[in-house]
Amino acid sequence: MDFFYLGILLFLIILATFDLSVGVANDAVNFLSPAVGAKVAKFRTILLVAAVGIFVGASTSSGMMDIARHGILNPNYYTLDDVMCIFLAVAATDVILLDIFNTLGMPTSTTVSMVFGLLGGSTALALSKIISSGQSYADLINTDKALSVIISIFLSVAIAFVVGMVVMWITRIVFTFQFKKHLRYSIAIFGGLSITSIFYFLLTKGLSHSTLLSSIGWTPEWISSHSTAILCTCLAVFTVLMEILHLLRVNIFRIIVLFGTFSLAMAFAGNDLVNFIGTPLAGLESYLDYNAHGAGVSPDNYIVSVLAGESQLPGKQWFLIGAGVIMTVAICTSKKAHKVVETTVNLSRQDEGEEVFSSSRIARRTVRTVLNTTSTVTKFVPRSVKEWVNSRFETDGTELTEGAAFDQVRASVNLVLAGLLIVIGTTFQLPLSTTYVAFMVAMGSSLADRAWGRESAVYRITGVISVIGGWFITAGAALIVAALIASINHFGGFIAMVLVVCTVAAVIINNNRKFKKKAETEQVDTLFRQLVRSHDKAETWELLLQHVRRTQSDILNFARTTFRDISQGLMHENIRSLRQAALAIEEEKSVWKRYRRKEIVGMRKIDYLLAVEKNTWFHLGCNSATQIIYGLKRMLEPCIEHVDNNFNPMPPDYVDEFIPVCNDVDRFLTAADGFITSGNFEGVDELLVEGNAIKSRISQLRHKLQDRIQQEDSNIKIALLYLSTLQETQELISISRHLVRASKRFQTQ
Repeated sequence: MDFFYLGILLFLIILATFDLSVGVANDAVNFLSPAVGAKVAKFRTILLVAAVGIFVGASTSSGMMDIARHGILNPNYYTLDDVMCIFLAVAATDVILLDIFNTLGMPTSTTVSMVFGLLGGSTALALSKIISSGQSYADLINTDKALSVIISIFLSVAIAFVVGMVVMWITRIVFTFQFKKHLRYSIAIFGGLSITSIFYFLLTKGLSHSTLLSSIGWTPEWISSHSTAILCTCLAVFTVLMEILHLLRVNIFRIIVLFGTFSLAMAFAGNDLVNFIGTPLAGLESYLDYNAHGAGVSPDNYIVSVLAGESQLPGKQWFLIGAGVIMTVAICTSKKAHKVVETTVNLSRQDEGEEVFSSSRIARRTVRTVLNTTSTVTKFVPRSVKEWVNSRFETDGTELTEGAAFDQVRASVNLVLAGLLIVIGTTFQLPLSTTYVAFMVAMGSSLADRAWGRESAVYRITGVISVIGGWFITAGAALIVAALIASINHFGGFIAMVLVVCTVAAVIINNNRKFKKKAETEQVDTLFRQLVRSHDKAETWELLLQHVRRTQSDILNFARTTFRDISQGLMHENIRSLRQAALAIEEEKSVWKRYRRKEIVGMRKIDYLLAVEKNTWFHLGCNSATQIIYGLKRMLEPCIEHVDNNFNPMPPDYVDEFIPVCNDVDRFLTAADGFITSGNFEGVDELLVEGNAIKSRISQLRHKLQDRIQQEDSNIKIALLYLSTLQETQELISISRHLVRASKRFQTQ
């Protein structure tokens, strides 16, 4: 039996190693997004600063937070067997949930995942104890701690958003978007306040329990009792230092952002480390205590009261250093971390950019309500005040680093406010989620910065709602899944735990395979990013041309593939081929909607006279592409209904005469794609003539079919389906001809 628990512990440590990797990938958004979004330095430099902060934070951490040991469950009522069941359930749930969210590129909270996992697993076993022995739930579970976590979630989301919005609005009024012109009398104070805030955050959150400060007498109690003196001294020193650096032409905002990145990374590693290795090390300490004092007692009767006190695990510092190494490597190599950071940056970018979320009803209603409310309120604001405020938010001449999503002023505000709010939460003993605070501050500041224009607000709000919804899904899923796994472990014993281990391993492997496959097939729209960042009209036009060529080529390739799937599915009664076409059409509709919006943004950036000349052909091409998608959908719907209901198949004579049509359509679309992709339209007139010839041949087949329908022995249902397919095929050729003509006039000067 000892060997069995040792095996479970080894698996828990393996899970902890993987959890460290996926956890740091998810929490990377806390400290990387401001610096990456503002491009304060090269990405490699930002990663290096964050990596150093992570390693130092993990290495100097005092170890375990009480919440992993006795913050949720009361160890005086749980046996070694109980806690092993719970800890295995928590570790498995945590890894699976975080890996899923990382794969989706959605930031979530590792703290909430662990806390609610502990609550679910502990509650599942507590219920069995209540039923068997009649013990009180309040004795078994620390309900007050669980309630404070739930309350803090709601508070952190709302407060961080509102505070971020208000402070960013005031900051922008002071600095404007041309902030370099307004630094003379404000940058020293702003820099002093910012660095002081970040430094105090570092003391209270990142280093307060570290052995580094305790060795010189700076205990948490000493820092708390001397907080006023520390703040005043730091403010005076840093304000003078910032003024000196500014006079030496040093970028103060860059210092604030990089120092804030280091501090948040260090605090994350020092405090959130418990979310990843807390339960495995608590399980290890329970096992060692059982081996030392549990002679003659079975594991299901040995009470793990050792968890009620502070951790006395031997060699604990080496575990912390090892965790720091793993997280440092993970932050530098994880592609999932980059994807999570990209989600936050895209939702808060200043320009319209690439919207990764679609519109939703609640987002549309929210925007409409805000617009109506704003319109009513501004009626009572004097015109002079409105004009002055609007002048402070004028974006012409914005001093934005090349390739940045927002400026360094907003990046500084995001980091400073995130640190301050976390310090305040710590002061009031609220277990705030750093992910929630950092993300909501970023969203509030982007709203105040007017980054959510009328063209993008619905997409941004949908994204924020999706992320927030994912947070609460994390809590609910962690609670339920951990409770289920803990119950299976408890009642199933050895066999159940082995099955859980195998299931978790299979899920992790499968998720990583899917992510790699998706990453290989997913194309990043680098052309559009270059287009948005370009300020040269000629360069913008060339990039837009390339983007339009690629988009129209994709549409024609999609049309050729989907038409083949529909025709083959109809002729050979292949329902799978038809369903595949249905999925492709829905996906293409979504992709095309995003591409069309991107290219309209590009049209706004080219030379005005050129835009006037090309607008008609651009929109004709867009409408043709839209009609191709909807024409294929109209063709598919009766076909899939016919085949899915197992109606009579197409007669052989219908199939024989339709196959040449399919071949002609395939050749026409391939040739059209060649002209559009190359941009060389020499000889395109012959293709357009060939398109007319195909339409004429289809018209002859339609007249022939109409004569057949008049015969009494013909199958009306299949004849009408064939007639509809011919009509839509003819329309597909016609629309494709329009697309080729529009593309020719758009691309040629």
